[in-house]
Amino acid sequence: MHGLVSLSGYLAALLLVAISSLICEVLRPLLVPVNMVMVYLLAVVLAASRLGLKPAILTALLSVLAFDFLFVPPRFSFRVTDAEYLVTFFGLFVVGVVISSLVAQIKEKIDLIRKQEARTSSLYHLTRELTAAIDIPAVAGALQRAVQRNLGIRMALLLEQEESLKTAIGAEIFQDINGVEIARWVMRSGRSAGTGTAAFSENPFLFFPLKASGSVRGVMVLEGHSTMMDENQLLLEAFAGQAAMAMERIRFSRQAEQAQILQARENLERALLNSISHDLRTPLSSVTGVLTSLREEGAHLSDAARRELLETACSEAERLNRFVGNLLDMTRIEAGAIRLNFEPCDVQDLVGCALAALEPRIGSREISFKMLPVMPLVPMDMVLMTQVLVNLLDNAHKYSPPGSAIEVTAQTEENWLVLEVLDRGPGVPEQDLKRVFDKFYRIPVPEGAGGTGLGLSICKGIVEAHGGRISAGNRVGGGLRIEIRLPLSAGEGMRNDA
Repeated sequence: MHGLVSLSGYLAALLLVAISSLICEVLRPLLVPVNMVMVYLLAVVLAASRLGLKPAILTALLSVLAFDFLFVPPRFSFRVTDAEYLVTFFGLFVVGVVISSLVAQIKEKIDLIRKQEARTSSLYHLTRELTAAIDIPAVAGALQRAVQRNLGIRMALLLEQEESLKTAIGAEIFQDINGVEIARWVMRSGRSAGTGTAAFSENPFLFFPLKASGSVRGVMVLEGHSTMMDENQLLLEAFAGQAAMAMERIRFSRQAEQAQILQARENLERALLNSISHDLRTPLSSVTGVLTSLREEGAHLSDAARRELLETACSEAERLNRFVGNLLDMTRIEAGAIRLNFEPCDVQDLVGCALAALEPRIGSREISFKMLPVMPLVPMDMVLMTQVLVNLLDNAHKYSPPGSAIEVTAQTEENWLVLEVLDRGPGVPEQDLKRVFDKFYRIPVPEGAGGTGLGLSICKGIVEAHGGRISAGNRVGGGLRIEIRLPLSAGEGMRNDA
């Protein structure tokens, strides 16, 4: 192929001289022979700018011969009667060679500048993609695209994971077990291997280490011939260095993220431990105090005082039992251990069971319930949904003024059952509405309201396990509204959310 290109250049040089000679023949009646040299010099310049150095030198030589043979007296002969034409011949040839050399040097510099510009542009595009990469697959993809875009060859990337090499990208071009051994050698030595190198030169692949911070992060495996690799050695080194630094950045970022997660986990565990310790210690202290009083002074206490102490102990023991139960329920939800027992349930029965379970805590406080005249049976786990409603009503009881209205409503919207629990308490700050379902989040008002901050989290876990949704919002005129949406057919909510 290269020989055909060279031959076409020489043929083009011959054609330029022939055209110049025809032009000079047309202008011969108007010009003296010495002035015709300019036409041939123009042909030399064209050959130098378009065809290269060697065809331009051939053009200069052929121009001298054609000028001598066709236009220097005696015509059609290489004999020269006037010695001055020898100086013209020499000048034409020398000037042609000099022009050809200068133009060839300029073209080489232009080609070099273009290559450098192309490399700079390639590195810019690669660096921009690597900057946006957030994981190793993204780095591997950006590196593969850069190699394909600039070299037009396929690439594989091998990374060391758990004492073995894993192919991050390009596995289809690299299946040779000998290649894996070479890649291991490159990982250990940090040197290139394969075609065009001193190590394992018989292998058709080029193995290029990705080095950063003095260690090898991976091996870039390229498919190509040694000549192409030699021409693009610096570009490949730059690609490998940029990719290695991107991997190093991702590794440091993950380490920093893990450190932050560990720190946050430690802070959370410390806060949870403090919260749990306080919530456990308070009812235990009350129960212990009651039992101590009964043991030491029980004989001197009146029946009314003894009954009051026992009621206090029972209340605190029940509070402790609820707290431990909430912790266990939260653990089951987070572990995915909840198993739902779906069965068609009457919404009125659901609300009735919740009110019956809550009656010892709310006493004579009135809770109103409104529903549509006709309600369908809804598939749900009756026990778990009763617990949800108990938690919501207990929350409304604790955080609303005594004697204020607590309402429960039920209706259907399309394929959903919509349950609402409404109170007239202080509500929740707008910025914290999404946090009310977080673990251990407690509304800061009213003063003295107890709780562990687990009730609404448990409600959210149970409702979402049913394929439903739960949300909170403030009411006009004050108060909080908790809305539960459950699908009217089993699995409907999961399909709608998918």
